[in-house]
Amino acid sequence: MSQNNSGGGFRSRSRKSRDNSANDPRANGSRENVSDSPRASRGGEEGKSFRSRSSQGSGRDNAGRDNGGRGTASRGERGAERGRGQNVKQGENRGQGGSRPQRGDSRPPKPEPLNIGIDVARTVAYEVLSKVRANDAYANLLLPQLLRQRKLSGSRDAAFATELSYGALRTQGVLDAVIADCSSRPLADIAPEVLDALRLGAYQLLYTRVEPHAAVDTTVRIVEGVGQIHAKGFANAIMRTISRSTPEKWIEKLTPAGEIEGLAFGHAHPTWIAESFAKVIGMEELSAALEADSERPIVHLVARPGEISAEELALSIGAEEGRYSPYAVYLESGDPGELEPVRDGLAAVQDEGSQLIARAVAEAPIEGKDQGRWLDLCAGPGGKAALLGALARIDGAKVDAVEISEHRAELIRRTVGDLPVRIKVGDGRDPGYEPGFDRVLLDAPCSGLGALRRRPEARWRKSESDIAELNELQSQLLDSALKLVRPGGVVIYSTCSPDLRETRDIVDAALASHELEELDAHELVPGMENTGEGKSVQMWPHRHGTDAMFFAVLRKPVS
Repeated sequence: MSQNNSGGGFRSRSRKSRDNSANDPRANGSRENVSDSPRASRGGEEGKSFRSRSSQGSGRDNAGRDNGGRGTASRGERGAERGRGQNVKQGENRGQGGSRPQRGDSRPPKPEPLNIGIDVARTVAYEVLSKVRANDAYANLLLPQLLRQRKLSGSRDAAFATELSYGALRTQGVLDAVIADCSSRPLADIAPEVLDALRLGAYQLLYTRVEPHAAVDTTVRIVEGVGQIHAKGFANAIMRTISRSTPEKWIEKLTPAGEIEGLAFGHAHPTWIAESFAKVIGMEELSAALEADSERPIVHLVARPGEISAEELALSIGAEEGRYSPYAVYLESGDPGELEPVRDGLAAVQDEGSQLIARAVAEAPIEGKDQGRWLDLCAGPGGKAALLGALARIDGAKVDAVEISEHRAELIRRTVGDLPVRIKVGDGRDPGYEPGFDRVLLDAPCSGLGALRRRPEARWRKSESDIAELNELQSQLLDSALKLVRPGGVVIYSTCSPDLRETRDIVDAALASHELEELDAHELVPGMENTGEGKSVQMWPHRHGTDAMFFAVLRKPVS
């Protein structure tokens, strides 16, 4: 691995570049609140105080399509209606995920904001790291809450806090290796509160242009502020040791031997995830695939079919139509929850790859007449079910949605509103339905390796040993789907993971043990190229801008 780019990881901190940030109160560790400063254009490079390849990302789910030959109107007629979203009801709130639930007055009091004696951006970032570690919180859900609590949304402080918290979580494995190399004691023996502070400080030294003295000083003050006064000298020594070498020297020193191991370290991924990706995409694209996991994904919106077209949605909010899904719109910046079409339930946040999978369920060719019995076997939290419901309403079909969790079932209810979707709390392995469904979607529980860019802490939480347990569940759910689909009907098996053990291995095992026909899934994503060999589709963030979604189309023969 070349030392120059370090696998896309560390950034050079020359004296010249550091001098540019001398007057920024955040870069110099000032306690002054500068939240009224102009916001960075993309939230990635905040003023002159820092620069990093690690960026923010949050997202949920999307969908879209054209038709599906039901025996009444022709595919072309229904495709035009679905594809362009005719019969728009612009002013009507359909309650399909855009409206916000009303809260009563009996809410528990909000906790007091953390006060550890440093600037607000670093305080928020430290609180994110602490709660992700201690409470298994999700950073992409927690951070926006903390920013709103501090009234920082849209400010330069918000951009800085986002960069620090997401960046430190994404690069945790690298940061820990550097800290361990400097420490006289194992990481397991360092108080968790101190280790969180060291990770935050090390990230500033290795990945941003924050002045070293500011990173060192604020780290020591955090340690003191969280009650670990005895560890101030230890933290100071660690930080000063890190600051004495350039980021390039650190990565040169600590990069492990082996091509995959080196790329994994440089791109801040566990080696097992890099190995998983390499088995699918090969070594030539592995670096690009890993790099994409640390880039900020733009928000994808879905224009609800029958409510608003993608063209109308894009024009109304000043955004760009998607490349692949006829319902996708790309939102480069801003809060989607503040958009009127989202508030009114005409649109929702959903990855374009997810849109394409829901569309494929309704478009896949079946044998015989479509009786309008569609099934979403693992429906929570409801993004694909909502899109399927919108398409089903156009076709006169109904969707049964199964979810094992009552909480997630409630999320589906809020998302689908008055769409023809019937929700059942139950186990997809034995949901209690009579067989005979025309179309079944199994969006199987998986490792989520295809959405690492959206959850910065996820890569370090996951374990390769989890996949074997998931494989058993995935196979059981697919067996259930194949029992429930009628002869001539189709099952779409999908995951948000590119790992072969969760994708082709599951599909190939089903093909070997059941009498099935695998259809060419590539035909259901027109215009999307380079989606893998064979009949199934594998999307990638660096190729398509979607999450790394996989799907295969299985049809039960009539005979």
